[in-house]
Order: sequence, then structure tokens, then C-alpha cells
Amino acid sequence: MFDPQVPNNLEDIPPGPELARVLASLDWDQISGYDLIRVLQAQQRQINHYQAGKCWIEEKIVSVYEQEFRDTPTTDHYEVQDGASAEIGAALRMTRRSAENETSFAVELCRHYPKVFEAVLYGRIDVWRAKILVEHTLVLSDTAAQDVVEQVLPEAAGLTASQLHGRLEKLCIDVDPEAAKERYDQSIQDRRVVVEPTGSGTANILGLDLPPDEAVAIGKWIHKEALKLKRLGDSRGIDQLRADIYLDLLKRRFVDGKLTRADYGILDVRLTAETLTGQSNDAAELNGFGPVLGDIARQVAEHQHHVERRWSLYDPDTGQVIDGGITRRKPTTAQRRMAEILYPTCIHPGCRMPSVDCDIDHRIPWSHSRITCSCDLGPMCRHHHVIRHTFGWTYQLVNNDTIHTTPLGHRYTTSGKPARNARSP
Repeated sequence: MFDPQVPNNLEDIPPGPELARVLASLDWDQISGYDLIRVLQAQQRQINHYQAGKCWIEEKIVSVYEQEFRDTPTTDHYEVQDGASAEIGAALRMTRRSAENETSFAVELCRHYPKVFEAVLYGRIDVWRAKILVEHTLVLSDTAAQDVVEQVLPEAAGLTASQLHGRLEKLCIDVDPEAAKERYDQSIQDRRVVVEPTGSGTANILGLDLPPDEAVAIGKWIHKEALKLKRLGDSRGIDQLRADIYLDLLKRRFVDGKLTRADYGILDVRLTAETLTGQSNDAAELNGFGPVLGDIARQVAEHQHHVERRWSLYDPDTGQVIDGGITRRKPTTAQRRMAEILYPTCIHPGCRMPSVDCDIDHRIPWSHSRITCSCDLGPMCRHHHVIRHTFGWTYQLVNNDTIHTTPLGHRYTTSGKPARNARSP
């Protein structure tokens, strides 16, 4: 018997048999638009619960193999785990690599990350967020990994995968800056270019483990040049233009026999005063990329003479911007600069488009107020700017926070505040 009514306490029902019963009893065709979102969230909690159970079963299969083959002298722990993953792969029709990766994750999650496992079991986060938490902290000591997980886990459910990556990258730098610098130096040593064929007969050229400030600057310049060509009436799509400019760069285009240096446009770095002066190696934020080592932030601030540098200092305790500016004047208003400093990315929930590449939206449409005020401006990428005005999203700006109301009546809060620094244990 289907029930057209969605329980008022749906959000309070823990995942498990009772929530499964309630979800199975609902008449989906009779659910209102507002309640569809509530049911969707409840379904995700239940899926998370089942995902945790699946990981638990896979870890127990490994335990059975360890018990059965503990007396085999030529078999070590990893070989036993490989044996268990082969069993799991056969049962679930998975490739060897997929089965090994999934089995390894299940063992790490259940044996070494009990709080993360519990969060998945009780539906607070999904298995993909759990994987991000585990993969990022595997490089840390057990104590440091526990410290990072305890800081991030309470907020993980409210972050997109991209935001969670950025939050963890920053904390992993801050909790052990020296180890982070060693990992960075090793990756720079391993930098390389890979050429790989595609299934359609084309090819990919990938530059791996490059210095982030240089990679971001080059990417911005390519995009800037593509926009210039588009404004001149070039019929190619923006992606095609960027790809062709990229190829032209690789073919080393010369002017008067010399390789020209590009004007890369804008680099925007957010850091504390301690990081800027070298008193701290806490991570900074390179807009359009994510967390970077303090050394990299200082290099951007000091040595990138061919690019406009925007910087903003923030209070590490409150997250509030306390100062900011640019190093070369551009044809932009002080109001736009302040909006970009206060809100480093598009203010729409989950979007990480850098504010320097966004439209500046009037919270109260200019056509209604005829007033442009800094307190009423926020950056929005073109896609979400159109979505907002097409479907009637509204929002309020409160300090660095943005409180959004969706067309179906749900409210979400996003923050322009940088992540607070982690402290070493």
C-alpha cells in the first residue's frame, strides 16, 4: 500500500530498516516539489548506510582469508588481500584493478578510520567523501591523520567533492608543512609530459606535476587569448580556441625570432600575514587552483612580474578579510575588486569558479533599485547567474556568508571564508 504523505520527521529517521520501510511506502507521483528534495536526501542517507555495510562485508571477507591462510608460509598480508579481492571481484563482476582498489579502501576504512566508517553507516556522508578523506590522509602519520579527520568530518557532508579536496589539501599542508614540502619537491622532480591515444583516433598531451602557480597562470592566459579571438568573431568554440592556442604554444610561436612572453592576466592569492612574511608555512589559497604551500604563495606575491597579482590577507581565527589589493591597475571598479576579495569563488552553493572569471550579480536587480552598492554585490559564474534569474533563486549576503533560497523553498549557506588553519598535534 503506497502512502502519499511524507512523514514530518523524515529527516530524523535514522537509515536502516525503518527508513527503508518508509521510503518503500511512498507514492512518488503524489509527492510535492518541496518534499521530493526531502525524499531525495533520505534516499541518499539510506544508500550511504548500504555502502557502509558493503565495505564492512568486504573487510570481513579479507578477515576470513587472513584466518584461512594464516599458516601459509609464502603468503604475506598483501597477497592474502589480493586473494580476497579476487573473490570479491568475481562475485561482483569487477575488473582486477577495481576489485583491488575497492577491497583496499574497505580495509582502510573499517580498520583505521572508524569515525569515518560510522559517518557513512549513519548516513551522514557517502562513500565517495569517505574515499576522499582516506586517500588524502594516508600520507600523514596516524596521529596527524586522526587530527585532520576530526576537524573535517563534521563539515564533510556540507562540502562538494571539490571543496572537500581543497579543505583536506590545506589541512594536510598545515598539519605537517615540512612533509608537505617534501611531497611537493618530489612531485616536481617527477614532472613529466605524457602523450596518450584516445579511442577516437585523437591524442591527449598531459603535463603532470607542474608548479601550480605557473600552470594556473598559463591556463588563464590561454583562456584570455581565446576570449579575445571570440570577441573578434572567430567561429570556433571556446574549447576549440583554447586547444588551438595550447598547440600554438607547444609549437613555440616566435615574433621576430624570439619567443614572446605572454601577459598571463591575474593571479589571486589569499594568505595570512604570517605566511606572507615567512613566519609561518601554513597553506595559502591560489584562486582557480586550490591550497598551495606557503613558499609558493610567497613566490606568487614576489616574483610574478608579468602578471597582475591580487592578494588578500585574512584573520586565521575568524576567516574575515582584513586587507587586500592589487599590484597593477586594471580597468575595473573598486566595488568589483572588493566583491572578488570577499568572495573568492562563485557564491552559488558548491561552485568553485574563481570570482575573477565570474559576473558580478546584483542581489536586488539594478532594474529595480537603480543602485549599485558593494554590500549588494556577489560574483556568480555565467551558468549560475542565468540559473538564478531564470528560476528565481534568491540570497542574502551576511558578512562573508551567502544564504540562498531555492525555488522549492530550501535554504543553503555558502561561505567566502577561507578554511581555518589546522594545528600540528
